[in-house]
Amino acid sequence: MATEMPRGTDVAPSDPAADVAAVFDLLNGLVAAQTLRALAALRIADHLADGALTAEEVAEREDSHPRATYRLMRAASSLGLLSYEGDHRFGLTGRGRLLRSGVPGSLRSLVLTQTGHSHWQSWALFPEAVRQGTTQTKKALGSDIFEYFAQPENADEAALFAQAMGDLSGLVAQGAVAALSTTGVSTVVDVGGANGDFVLALMEADPRLHGHVLDLPHAVDSARGAAEKRGLSGRFSALAGDFFTEVPSADLYLLKTILHDWDDTQCTQILRNCRSAVNEGGRALVVEMVIGEIGKPDFTTRADMTMLTMTNGQERDLDEFDALFAASGWRRSTTYPVGGGYFGMELVAV
Repeated sequence: MATEMPRGTDVAPSDPAADVAAVFDLLNGLVAAQTLRALAALRIADHLADGALTAEEVAEREDSHPRATYRLMRAASSLGLLSYEGDHRFGLTGRGRLLRSGVPGSLRSLVLTQTGHSHWQSWALFPEAVRQGTTQTKKALGSDIFEYFAQPENADEAALFAQAMGDLSGLVAQGAVAALSTTGVSTVVDVGGANGDFVLALMEADPRLHGHVLDLPHAVDSARGAAEKRGLSGRFSALAGDFFTEVPSADLYLLKTILHDWDDTQCTQILRNCRSAVNEGGRALVVEMVIGEIGKPDFTTRADMTMLTMTNGQERDLDEFDALFAASGWRRSTTYPVGGGYFGMELVAV
């Protein structure tokens, strides 16, 4: 009689050679990440935007070492980031185009942020973060990540981070704006909204809306500039403040990739502040990745490792989100994908 195998042991026989190759591939993730960084830092995608070039031509434009530039571009082609056109000429692939600067859908700022000094130094202490269950950024950088970005000497990194968050907003804003009804909404607050891309996109879709960004003082100037550039300054304001202390009243709160930065107690405080200030009949929209079935391929679980490294936050599954909402006076009314692996969770006050 066959014996039922314990759950989790029903796996294919191991292939030692394949296992070694797979682990080497995982280990070389750091090489791929820094290859991405070099492509972004040297603006190679921008140089190739108008057509294929040789590494020597790129090196002349960028003032980089010709042979080293060739080696970088050759490696990038093996990663599918560049195409090899023959005769030592390289072009852009669809993936490579995501590293262009100043174009919709760009991931260049995100690449530079996540492979840059603050993140890379913190990742070196990741095992200790697991041992202690908390980020080691203070040990690596001398402060937590948001205090680090607020320091004047780190203004360039802070601006890059804000741009990266804005670019992420661009990935999800179109889907969120299309799915979200603003009927009965007059005032929208983008909580921790950085340069305000999300609320500004919503304002462009509905000319009746008045929008605001609430963020730390070092972040609000970029939001004002973005609103002016889009011709929306007349019905927009950027407010310097702390969402742990209070938020302004509104009919709708936007919390895009905010909750994953914080632990449960801090998330509950943010949500409670929104609940206390919301106008009668008002709502909130939380946009986050959502962890799926355990054991299945899931990018969100890897993103969760970044949160453990850089913040005291975490990615969550729907049950964990619902517990946060219930503890802070909200109820999830509907959930829908908004693009880029993110979901919109609409909340109503209870």
